[in-house]
Amino acid sequence: MSGDSIIKLNTASIYQRNKLVLENVDLDIGSGEFVYLIGKTGSGKSSLLQILYADLELKAGEGQVCGFDLNTVKRHDIPFLRRKLGIVFQNFQLLEDRNVEENFKFVLKATGWKDKNEINQRILEVLEQVEMIDKLKVMPHRLSGGEQQRIAIARSLLNHPEVILADEPTGNLDPETSNGIMKLLLKICESGKTVIMATHNYNIIHKFPGKIIKCENGLVINSANKLN
Repeated sequence: MSGDSIIKLNTASIYQRNKLVLENVDLDIGSGEFVYLIGKTGSGKSSLLQILYADLELKAGEGQVCGFDLNTVKRHDIPFLRRKLGIVFQNFQLLEDRNVEENFKFVLKATGWKDKNEINQRILEVLEQVEMIDKLKVMPHRLSGGEQQRIAIARSLLNHPEVILADEPTGNLDPETSNGIMKLLLKICESGKTVIMATHNYNIIHKFPGKIIKCENGLVINSANKLN
């Protein structure tokens, strides 16, 4: 069940450099919702996600994400906003020169964790959540694509985020592996987190229905749980 609004945009205009990508964007996403962000390549899906994690500046309109006002958030507060967001990319973005445990320690230390026992405990918790606890000491290149994505999802959970933003998380995976990743993301959503997933894989949306937001012709169209 969705709860109170955790993400809200009102008449927002989204720019990449000086190019208008999306205009008059109205979004209202509740806590605990599973939302698909769909649209063709270049339609503005990634730009919309970048606004949400404050990688792009909101130049027009209003926006709130996890209690932060996107219009007034200071640069030094952006790391605190991002700790409330878990971000999952299509190409995993794991550090290739260190094993899974060291990848996770790097993130936790960079975000202010200091207690060694708490760090070790949290790493085991997120690996258990994604059923990858046996991969603790494994180097990323020894993992399959699906395993790397599970590790990337576990990494996104480290700081107890309220929202998971997943940008084409199944884009490089075969259908069976994609199904496993989808079931994992839905399980995370059922635990109370909001999940927003950008995808152009309509087979997944038919198989695992959710709320749909579509980027098309410079606009964002909110749909019910169906494809138009």
